[in-house]
Amino acid sequence: MRRFSIVAAMAVVVSLVGCASPADGPEVSPSENRAESSGRVQRVRDDIDAAVASGVSGVIATLTENGKTTTLAAGVGDQATGVPIPVEPPQRVRVGSVSKSFVAAIVLQLVAEGRIQLDEPIDTYLPGSIVGDGVDGRAITVRQILQHRSGLPEFADAPEIDEYRAALDHRTFTPAEQLAIALRRPAKFAPGARFTYTNTNYLVAAMLVERVTGRPYADALQDRIIRPLGLTGTYLPATGEHDIRGPHPHGYAPIDGTRTDVTRIEPSVPWAAGALVSTGEDLNRYFLDLVAGKVVAEPELQQMLATLPTGVDSMPEYGLGVMSAELSCGTRYIGHTGGITGYATFAGATTDGRAATIVWTEPPSEQPDLMAILTRALCP
Repeated sequence: MRRFSIVAAMAVVVSLVGCASPADGPEVSPSENRAESSGRVQRVRDDIDAAVASGVSGVIATLTENGKTTTLAAGVGDQATGVPIPVEPPQRVRVGSVSKSFVAAIVLQLVAEGRIQLDEPIDTYLPGSIVGDGVDGRAITVRQILQHRSGLPEFADAPEIDEYRAALDHRTFTPAEQLAIALRRPAKFAPGARFTYTNTNYLVAAMLVERVTGRPYADALQDRIIRPLGLTGTYLPATGEHDIRGPHPHGYAPIDGTRTDVTRIEPSVPWAAGALVSTGEDLNRYFLDLVAGKVVAEPELQQMLATLPTGVDSMPEYGLGVMSAELSCGTRYIGHTGGITGYATFAGATTDGRAATIVWTEPPSEQPDLMAILTRALCP
């Protein structure tokens, strides 16, 4: 099973570096009655109710517009008790590959500081580390890593890479071990030849952050994004930290044909590529601030948002750690999807000031139409 992304499952974002002041937080409404667009809220309410009616354990939708946030929930937060998912306090969830946008933003902050160059080979920063069958770090640029155009093999496809079973077995991984697992396989293609979504790219990108800053990635994340933006519900779990801190719905997945509570995982498996924990409010703030130029300086933000076609219908364009799509109402979505055992997420903002995060606490039985969901959640 492919992890850390719902591209497959659902077809499935001072100088500005570490010095931004936390913006005033969005006003959070405990019900749907204070939303700016009642039509938008009703469309999303219909979507999440339909998902639960189809058998999904629970769904949380967080909508932000004009500085106000409305949270909707459907289904239960715990199958054992049958207690509905509350909308207050904000519920923390595992957000999978939405993590990648945070990694890319930090890399671009370091580009703005002159410490990384996007078109420099990755071997310049991680000498001798990216070498294998058809793999040569001297021929792969930092930009290609962030664009998923490096050709690196996928570490998450290896049978031992299973975050749920790793927690049961008390196994942990280091980034170097994960990279070694990936490099046992041949390159997928020559660097730059095409787009293929690959978690190894963001394993390498976070290793790049560590090498350039001389600090653990989690510390860079905290100091450069989480603390400056006031993302109080967001954190990267430490190795061995199996539980989610604070209030959260349980996540479920079929294991050997049985619906299983898979909330507890080993976070060192997905690490920077997919282990982030956050809330809908925090992700909406992050992507609104990203689009507004409060996370990455303007020249580097333009590089981040310079998307290329992917050839994937459910994710038509990809930039540097962000997905993008033109919606039918004429606005552009900037964000990311994420899937990890027990949770599937999409989060993002539009260029005209709306944001939405929707989280399923169980894989949908049928493949949703991601573009239709985006349109209903982000158009007026």
